[in-house]
Amino acid sequence: MTSDLPPDDAPPPIPVIEVPILDPAPPRRGRSLMIQGTSSDVGKSLLVAGLCRAYARRGLKVAPFKAQNMSNNAAVTADSDLPPGPDGLAPRGEIGRAQALQARAAGLAPSIHMNPILLKPQAMVGSQVVVRGRPLGNWPARHYHSLKPQLMPAVMDSYRRVAAEADLVLVEGAGAGTETHLRRSDIANMRFAEAADVPVVLLTDNDRGGAMAAVVGSWLLHDPEERARIRGFLVNKFRGYFSLYEPACRTITGTTGWPLLGVARWFEGAALLPAEDALALERPARSARGGLVIAVPQIDRVANFDDLDPLSSEPGVDLVWVRPGQPIPAAADVVLLPGSKTTRPALEALRAQGWDIDILAHVRRGGRVVGICAGFQMLGRLVRDPDGIEGPPGETPGLGLLDVETTISTDKRLVEIDATDTLSAARVTGYEMHMGRTTGPGLARPWLVLDGTPEGAVSADGLVTGGYVHGLFGSDAFRGHWLGAMGGRASGLDHAAQVETTLDALADQLESDLDLDALLALAR
Repeated sequence: MTSDLPPDDAPPPIPVIEVPILDPAPPRRGRSLMIQGTSSDVGKSLLVAGLCRAYARRGLKVAPFKAQNMSNNAAVTADSDLPPGPDGLAPRGEIGRAQALQARAAGLAPSIHMNPILLKPQAMVGSQVVVRGRPLGNWPARHYHSLKPQLMPAVMDSYRRVAAEADLVLVEGAGAGTETHLRRSDIANMRFAEAADVPVVLLTDNDRGGAMAAVVGSWLLHDPEERARIRGFLVNKFRGYFSLYEPACRTITGTTGWPLLGVARWFEGAALLPAEDALALERPARSARGGLVIAVPQIDRVANFDDLDPLSSEPGVDLVWVRPGQPIPAAADVVLLPGSKTTRPALEALRAQGWDIDILAHVRRGGRVVGICAGFQMLGRLVRDPDGIEGPPGETPGLGLLDVETTISTDKRLVEIDATDTLSAARVTGYEMHMGRTTGPGLARPWLVLDGTPEGAVSADGLVTGGYVHGLFGSDAFRGHWLGAMGGRASGLDHAAQVETTLDALADQLESDLDLDALLALAR
C-alpha cells in the first residue's frame, strides 16, 4: 500500500497554542446532550438546528456546540480571542456555517466557542486549521492527528464557556463516532463525551439504507464504557410506513440494548436552509422555465456557496450548477464564479474543464459574468501566492476580464458588513472572509460603494463584475436591483423570513415526530 505523502515528508513543528483559557473553569449552568452519527451526512447538523429552535421556543436558553468541524462553508462571528487591531476595532472570528445556523435557530449570535476547531480543506490530504476563529496554519491530514491533543484544552475551555451560559447545550459529533483508527487522537466524539461527561444519542440515516447494520455495527465497534454512554438511537430521514420498519428497530434494540428514541421523517424544507458541505450540490436543480439562467461552475474547493441560496429561492431564476465534465450552457444569461478555499488550484481546474473558453465566449456574446471572493480574484489578470499559503508558491494567470491582480498573504480579512450601497441605493449585509489583497486600475470602477467605501470592480464594458462581499444576495433590496440589472425580475421574496419560517417548520416536525421531553430528560 502506498502512503498519501512521500516517506520523507516531515510533520510541521507543533506550534504553541496560545488561546485564553479560563482558570478556574466556569461551572456548568445547564444540561448537555450529544448527537453522534453512524456516518457523515446522516443529518446531525439539521437535527440539532431543529432541536435548538424547538427547545428555545419552550423558553430554554439553548446553545449549539461542535468541537471540530470540517467545512469550507463558514460564517463570521462577532467575538475573537485576538486583541483589538491598530484601528481599535475588535477582530472577528469564524465558525462552520452549520453552527451559525444552529445559533440562529437558538436565537443566539454565533460565537467562536460554538465551534472551536474548524478544518477548511484545501488539498486532497490537508486543511487549513482554524482555532477559535483564527488560522493556525495548513496541516496535512496525517500530521494533524499529532496536533489534536494540543487542541483539546482549547476545546474543553470553549465547551465550558458555552455550558456556563446555557440551560441546554446540544453537542454535535463529527462524522462517525466509531472510527476506531482515529480514537487515540479524537477530540470531537467519544473522547470529548467522556471528558465533558455528556450522554450520547446515536443518529442513523434511513434514507440511504443499511441503518440497522450501521447501528449494530456501531455497537460492535464501541467498547463497553462507550456503549453505556449511549442512551439510545434515533432514525432520521424516514420515508414510508413505520409499521414495515418497526421489526428492524426491535432487532437493533434486541442486539444492542439501546432503545429507539424516535423516528424523524424526511424534512422537505431542508433545501431552503444553508447547507454545510458540497454534498448538498448533488441535489436535483429546480428549473424556472423562461427565467433568468445563472450558470455556476462547480469549481475546486467551492466555499460559502450558500451565497447563492437567495438566488436559487427566486421563482424567476434558474440557477444551474455546472458539474465537471459539462460545458457552461450557451443559454446562460449570467455566469457566476463562487468562492473557493484555494484560488490558484480552482483556476487550474477551471481551465482543465475548458470553462475558461466557455466564459470568454460568453462575454464575447454580450453575456454577463460575476465573481464572489475567489471568483473575483480569478477574473483578474494574475493571482500570486509567493509564500505558498494555498499550495506550492507561484503565480497563475487569471481570466483577464478585470484589470486587477491579487496577492495571497497570511493576513485574513474577517469583516461583518451592514451598509448602504450608494450605487443601488440598497442596504447590503454580509461579510468578507479572504486571504489576499487585490489591486489594480479596475478598482477605480467599483461594484459597490458601501457607506462611501468602494468595493470590487466592474469591467469597462460593464459586463464583468466582481467583489469580496459574501451574503449580499441575501439583502432583498440589493438582490432585486441586481436581478433587474441582469435582465431578470425579483419576486419580492423575504429571504430571511423564509429561513426563519423553515426553521419553525423543522421544529414543528420534530415536536410531532420525537418525544422532546424524553430527550431533554436524558441530558445532564
